[in-house]
Amino acid sequence: MILQLLALLSSATFFGAALYISLVQHPAALEAGGSVGGRFFPPMYKRAARMQIVLALAGSVSGFALWFYGIGFLWLIGAFFLLSVFPVTLILIKPVNDKLLSSENDPDSVETKALLRRWGPLHWIRTVASGTAFVIYLIAGI
Repeated sequence: MILQLLALLSSATFFGAALYISLVQHPAALEAGGSVGGRFFPPMYKRAARMQIVLALAGSVSGFALWFYGIGFLWLIGAFFLLSVFPVTLILIKPVNDKLLSSENDPDSVETKALLRRWGPLHWIRTVASGTAFVIYLIAGI
């Protein structure tokens, strides 16, 4: 029961944070202008990354453990969806993050604004993957 709760709460919190970033925070940063978004991104990213790493690991590991202990195959599928945020981040998003976080990046540049616009759709992949994991965990817990 504790592992189910941990899996569900971790995936729900990750998904909620990702959805907030995709629907509210990132569009607002873009609307405020490239300069504001470019200055806001580094401190926001550093705080969000730590939290999301812990949530994704806790949710994935608990999902894998539930499957391992024979609680159900859906927990394994949900765990893979939640775990998928790591390769998506490392392969697709990290190159954009690295440029935005670089000390050489000029927050006022046209390139920064373009990078921020590119980042948004990539982040939606994480949002959808974590939302899928959350829904699968909900179904598995019934």
